Amino acid sequence: MSDLEPKVYDLIVFGATGYTGRLCAEYISTSLPTNLKWAVAGRSEKKMVAMMDDLGAINTDRLQPGIEIASLDPGDLNTLARKTRLLINTVGPYHLYSSPVVEACAKNGTHYLDVTGESPWVLEMIVKYHEIAKANHAIIIPEIGVESAPSDLLAFALVTLIRTELSLGTKEVIASVHDLKGTPSGGTLATILSMMDHYSLKQIGKSGGSWATSPVPGPSPQSSPSWVSRLLGVRSVPGLGTLTTSISAAPNIAVVQRSWGLFDAGKLYGSRFQYNEYMRVRNSVVGIAMHFALAFAGLALIFSPVRWLAKKFNYAPGEGADKEVTRHEYLECHAVATADEDGLNPRRAFAKLRWDGSLYQLTGVFLAEAAMVLLNDEKLVQRLDGGLLTPATLGQPFIDRMKNAGLFFEVEMMPDQ
Repeated sequence: MSDLEPKVYDLIVFGATGYTGRLCAEYISTSLPTNLKWAVAGRSEKKMVAMMDDLGAINTDRLQPGIEIASLDPGDLNTLARKTRLLINTVGPYHLYSSPVVEACAKNGTHYLDVTGESPWVLEMIVKYHEIAKANHAIIIPEIGVESAPSDLLAFALVTLIRTELSLGTKEVIASVHDLKGTPSGGTLATILSMMDHYSLKQIGKSGGSWATSPVPGPSPQSSPSWVSRLLGVRSVPGLGTLTTSISAAPNIAVVQRSWGLFDAGKLYGSRFQYNEYMRVRNSVVGIAMHFALAFAGLALIFSPVRWLAKKFNYAPGEGADKEVTRHEYLECHAVATADEDGLNPRRAFAKLRWDGSLYQLTGVFLAEAAMVLLNDEKLVQRLDGGLLTPATLGQPFIDRMKNAGLFFEVEMMPDQ
């Protein structure tokens, strides 16, 4: 199929019969424009036909999506990528299965979205396919689900506000998971265990190293928490409360640092920008306990027998909690940004994000709404041009669409201290 030949579809959901893929497909079927040309893709036609019956019952007024049978064979993936303007990929663990999917999209000029949190794999994809994707004008955005879109969008919104209101860069953004109730799916837990099997500690450490994914060298830290905070994992931040170690901090920090470098080589965010992320706790005692519990769990997973045992108690990949359970989930994130200005009391800004409902549904919404930004905003697509990018590069149009989809999102300057 030549570049001049019209695409068959606007978007394809690859892996649509999995837990996250199904939720994304349901949202597309109920909430996106009825004239959208889309399809589901996977290996099992039987499973996809059964899912089509379920989607038809949800929305009887919509034409059913197409069905594309495709394996992870490069020939199948190239054919799939040539048929669509954009591909949503929910086939994980990504480090095991999705490298050829990224390659096919990068080489064929097809936009691509996924929801991995696998930082070592993302770094691999940047090294291998950023320039290829850029040459073919393919916008590739991994990690655009519940991890790491909230962190990246909060940081972007804060630095944009400070730049607009004060004409200054931002010295630091500190974010926290303020409140959370959620249930991991089988795919999420399987991915964590598989990564420990697949990557060395050195590779995992490198991908989470300071500014490892930034396209330009990052600034050196101007300040850091005290040695007591680093040892015990607890710090107190005005406006955020008592904070401790967050299990999702490392991949989110890497994404925000890449966004810093992608926006005019760091000039929008500022030449001394730093980003850190934590989890809010009731008090220091709870925070210290959580910090050491996470450290112990991480240490235990180094040993393969522990990982083998953990797999026995996991949901099967593609499975997760039922809708009645996930209906009561929620996520609330807060962030505080400090302007890069001299003085004892630099000005600050505050941002808040909240979602009530299934966190995996939120991931499906992120995927679908990001797809609509890329499909509809031609000026943005031309400006981005292509390459391995981040959720924040979709900017305010993405935030606005998410707000319209039910995500609470606000950002404001804080009163002078």
